[in-house]
Amino acid sequence: MTDFSSPRQAAGDRALPALLLASASPRRRELLARLGVEPAGIAPADIDESPLPGELPRPYAARMAREKALAAADGTRHVLAGDTVVAAGRRILPKAEDEATARACLQLLSGRRHRVFSSVALLHPDGTLRERLSETSVRFKRLSREEVDAYIAGGEWHGKAGGYAIQGAAEGLVAWIQGSHSGVVGLPLFETRALLKAAGFALG
Repeated sequence: MTDFSSPRQAAGDRALPALLLASASPRRRELLARLGVEPAGIAPADIDESPLPGELPRPYAARMAREKALAAADGTRHVLAGDTVVAAGRRILPKAEDEATARACLQLLSGRRHRVFSSVALLHPDGTLRERLSETSVRFKRLSREEVDAYIAGGEWHGKAGGYAIQGAAEGLVAWIQGSHSGVVGLPLFETRALLKAAGFALG
């Protein structure tokens, strides 16, 4: 776990909640900063991310965010956790850890619509858990072999759900999107803001 500040921040006579981010993803921290929130610490959750037999993408995304929040809990701070799942129909696409997986994902998604489920969970120090989930539809253009090769060569796919990062070169391959762009990046800001506001965080 990495701590960035004291557990609580003073705001006049009132102490603001402190936040632990249950993710080492720099993307999620950058997105959180857009809301004016700097986590008091980073505590990546080490959990089994294998889907359950027959588990569908939406409940899988929600379960992952929930389990990450619970795993990172320290009992003194709010814990924010998120998970992003790329789905082709009922199929949960993997996080690409090698070129073959990334290429297979891109070939599957080429020219077709897919869905991205981005779940966020906020665990309060008292154990109360609140959750929100965004669903975004994305369609890639029909990708040529040369376009797939060029994207693979750029390396942005590594560790990304579905083998692509929409905030990079892949954005130029997206023909259509409906829903939360930030959710596809890794943290749905509308849903996250609602959870934090309800918990007493000072947001604009």
